Amino acid sequence: MAVPTNRKAILLAIFIAFGFLFGYDIGVISGCLIMDDFVARFGKIGSDGKPFLSSSRQSIITSLLSAGTFVGALGQAFTSDRFGRKGSILIWSGIFTIGTAIQTGTTFSIVQITIGRFIAGLGVGALSAIVPLYNGETSPKALRGMLLVLYQLQIIIGYIIDLGTHSIANSASWRIPVGLQMLWGLILLSGIFFLPESPRHLLGQGKEAEARTVIAQLNSVPEDDLLVVETIEELEYAIRAENEGGKATWIECFSTRNMLWKRTLNGMMLQFIQQLNGQNFYYYYGDTFFQSAGTELSPFVIQTILGAVSVVGTVPALYLIETWGRRNSLLTGSILEAICSLIAGLVGHFTLAPPNTPQDQLTVRNRQGGDTLIAFAVLHLFSYSMFWGPTPWVYLGESFPLRVRPKAIALGSATNWIWNFLLSFFAPRIAARIGPLILLIFFGMLVFGYVYVYLFIPETKGLSLEEVDEMYRSGVKPWNSAGWRPAQKHVHDHHSEAELKEPLPMEVRDVKEKGEETA
Repeated sequence: MAVPTNRKAILLAIFIAFGFLFGYDIGVISGCLIMDDFVARFGKIGSDGKPFLSSSRQSIITSLLSAGTFVGALGQAFTSDRFGRKGSILIWSGIFTIGTAIQTGTTFSIVQITIGRFIAGLGVGALSAIVPLYNGETSPKALRGMLLVLYQLQIIIGYIIDLGTHSIANSASWRIPVGLQMLWGLILLSGIFFLPESPRHLLGQGKEAEARTVIAQLNSVPEDDLLVVETIEELEYAIRAENEGGKATWIECFSTRNMLWKRTLNGMMLQFIQQLNGQNFYYYYGDTFFQSAGTELSPFVIQTILGAVSVVGTVPALYLIETWGRRNSLLTGSILEAICSLIAGLVGHFTLAPPNTPQDQLTVRNRQGGDTLIAFAVLHLFSYSMFWGPTPWVYLGESFPLRVRPKAIALGSATNWIWNFLLSFFAPRIAARIGPLILLIFFGMLVFGYVYVYLFIPETKGLSLEEVDEMYRSGVKPWNSAGWRPAQKHVHDHHSEAELKEPLPMEVRDVKEKGEETA
């Protein structure tokens, strides 16, 4: 049997990571909210005659994308089954590109830019669900977590472009970073013609020959290789078992069959907790929040630092998610982020000056408090990028059987986006009333997150998607799940007890005997 290299699978996953377009938008929109030309075009005129963006307008501009993502995340469940993963990516990439074009072409209409953000959000939400779905079905299991972490890198790109363009005196300051999102959409639109369809989806549609070709390509082995034969056997067995009950429905995602209700709830809860970690508060509103902390650094520099920290945090995440595992990553992240939120919230509350206090009136205590708050915000985002940023998406992509996978992932993604919308809409209003104490809300959620993960989230590291299904059915306690192993090895384990006790299918025996004769 040839040795699989997985080179094509890795290149495919890196390319499809462009589907995590929301990472770039987070980096861009936070900077746009304080650009002079952007504020002049979409803000109001204050009592001093200067334009400003009220908290309500900030909420609308930021949150309308999130509202669109909620709809898109659910909508992709219909297109992923009907048109395939590949065709679905094509459809939603086109919608995203149209929405970005509408935003870029806006002159003074806040209605137009928010409509453009809603349409772009449809594409972002759909792709945020399709990417873990597609990667989970095509990536080698040993690399699956690592490849899904890559989306985090897009956030820093948005920050860096904002830093480079914010000093331009005209609308190019914000049109360039916003318009560049069309490039990501066009990359997906053009590249989709070179991407293979998910082999699991192809087999589900009865297209075995095409599935065989894709598996061989993704592993860089011939189509008659034993690895391909065994993978097909394993997938076909799983698909037959899944299809016994007829066509899957949304209600089935919450059924007791194979513990689907528990798996769907876990996927939704992790996305809910992730959004209330507090990181997006810094991403979206860090500019204006840190100004009241009395820092002398440019808000754009601060946001670039935050973005850089986010990217640096993804580097150990690439390793930790496959060595520590999903469960330990979430537990560790909850502790570290909770400490940061608690200290930053209390220090900010007791030391910061009121908002809009002139810089020359800030005391030493105010400035020291501001520096401390920023330091713990940086540590918070670093911890988030290592643990809670990527891990819920990885978990979502590997927790469900093929039968309900598009719908279950849609529910998890939609949960993420509805809470993203609520956070981006209400956070500036809450912060305007209670200031840094808003961070204590995130502290409470992180404590809850630790408890939930410990009690309900099993470890899925190193398991195939079919083995994850078996683990949930086994009833193993989550805190004992790291040591769980399948009761019976799968077909691909050449020396398993099952193979010794039962004859292999004729096709497998023929290929294996042929390989042994060649050797």
